[in-house]
Amino acid sequence: MVVGRGISATMVVLCMLGVLSEMAHATTYVVGGHIGGWAFNITDWPNGKKFKGGDILAPPGSKMYQSGHDSITLDSGITYFICTSYGHCEAKMKMAVNAA
Repeated sequence: MVVGRGISATMVVLCMLGVLSEMAHATTYVVGGHIGGWAFNITDWPNGKKFKGGDILAPPGSKMYQSGHDSITLDSGITYFICTSYGHCEAKMKMAVNAA
């Protein structure tokens, strides 16, 4: 009986370490990258990137986020970002990020 409990406790600890390790390895992405930050024509910016839950998007250039230290931590799944100013969505100031 004691051996079984020891194995269960070890498995729990290993699982917790795995989860913490994933969180510690979050990647920070600057939205828009070399394009110039959060601006027009960012619709395709997420293409080719492999986002995961816990990754961080830094939104420089956004009028909503102005401190210079603003960030958005992604949850797993699709997150949509849009601009509410007239005509901006048509000018590609929108994007969807899919985090595994």
